[in-house]
Amino acid sequence: MAADTSQMRLIAIPRLAAGGRWRVEAMRTLSESCLLWFTKGQGRITVAGVTRGYTPHNAIFIPAGVMHGFEVGPQVFGSAVFFGKDTTVTLPKEPLHLRIREVHAQQEVNQTLDMIQREMDSDTPAHDRAARHHLGLLGVWLERQAVRVAPETVRPDAARRLVARYTTLMESRFRAGAGVGDMATELGVTPTHLTRCCRETCGRSAIDLLQDRRIFEACTLLLETQNPIGRIGQSLGFTSAAYFTRAFQHHTGLSPSAFRRAQ
Repeated sequence: MAADTSQMRLIAIPRLAAGGRWRVEAMRTLSESCLLWFTKGQGRITVAGVTRGYTPHNAIFIPAGVMHGFEVGPQVFGSAVFFGKDTTVTLPKEPLHLRIREVHAQQEVNQTLDMIQREMDSDTPAHDRAARHHLGLLGVWLERQAVRVAPETVRPDAARRLVARYTTLMESRFRAGAGVGDMATELGVTPTHLTRCCRETCGRSAIDLLQDRRIFEACTLLLETQNPIGRIGQSLGFTSAAYFTRAFQHHTGLSPSAFRRAQ
């Protein structure tokens, strides 16, 4: 069943990958903002087509509608905060990758997350309102850290700007069957140049990013709806059921029907 994205949620990062690493590694966008707070382990995260490494005490804020995916190895731990589509918390407009080195700031965010979880688990009067107030304090913490700690940024060169535009365009066009060539034309570049830029910023080709986004959506629809498999493939721009099955099996190792049964 799909999560209620209108409400805030706090989930241990290993739980996000329960049922398959595709749940976190495949490119996707969310209809709500998300904060990832890593306390153990390391890996790579791709946000808006740019890949960086993360380590313990990294806070990564991803606004709603920004395409992303990240690795979760067996040693990775931390918390993911989903603010909900209806949040009133003031949040940054752009993605942030912060490396929090000050011990006091690390303790502060851990305590705030603990209080949010405690209130969410409580049945005392006004616990839901208290949780929302602590969530607001988390937004204040994020705002202050964005000022105190220089966000890990990359030089906004032409390649990164182009890939960011590509991932934004992809989100609006991938269901309509638009291919890399179509989107490259809309962006005013050649498919070869677009792929070169994608490889430079995240180590993947333009078609890999597009197929990854489609397959993640297919996985979600297979699990959260009872729609026929052929209709799911068609809704994602695959020209035939056979093409959809081949592409899905290439990415997941299972046919769509086997994936639905296994999950």
